[in-house]
Amino acid sequence: MPEHDWDEHYRQGHMPWDIDTPDQELVDFVCGSRRARGRALDICWGTGTHALWLAARGFHVVGVDISPRAIGRARARVAEAHLTGTIRFVVADFFAFAEAGPFDLVFDRGVFHVFDAIDDRARFAAQVARCLAPSGQWLSLIGSTEGPPRHEGPPRRSARDVTIAVEPALEIVELRSTVFDRDQPVQPRAWLCVARHRDVPAQPSAPDRQGL
Repeated sequence: MPEHDWDEHYRQGHMPWDIDTPDQELVDFVCGSRRARGRALDICWGTGTHALWLAARGFHVVGVDISPRAIGRARARVAEAHLTGTIRFVVADFFAFAEAGPFDLVFDRGVFHVFDAIDDRARFAAQVARCLAPSGQWLSLIGSTEGPPRHEGPPRRSARDVTIAVEPALEIVELRSTVFDRDQPVQPRAWLCVARHRDVPAQPSAPDRQGL
């Protein structure tokens, strides 16, 4: 992860990314799917809101976060919800994450977009690909370049930033505009990206030999 003291954010209680209710895009995605429940990976899951929601709906969840303090808070919430047997915690940098997959669902809300370097975003997508089951899908909420100017909130990435990083590793099934926190008065714009394993590598545009 980028050089940043995430644990300090949790110590100070400054966690604008951490929400008390599951993101509506995740809810819609899971509830609208006819697929059987399986294993889910929640990347940088904060205090466990999404992991708890997924586990309550039949997923076996692994949550990975670089902050021991976040994991500690999540562990307390999981114990209180009596879901300990269906959720497991890993304190790790996702780039060094060695958890045995595969996962049927990989979810991140605002993690992909924290990386400024193109190569780091590509590494992130490639690591997701390594974690996914052959028929698994990755759902990612990414800060968008759309919307009015702002001086705080999620980092902003363009659709081009997303496709350049993701396409070499995975097939993009859906990329559309949405918002973070639909119920909040200020709603930073976001990309919803859904991706899966490729059947064939991404193909470059070939010259038109007939000149059409």
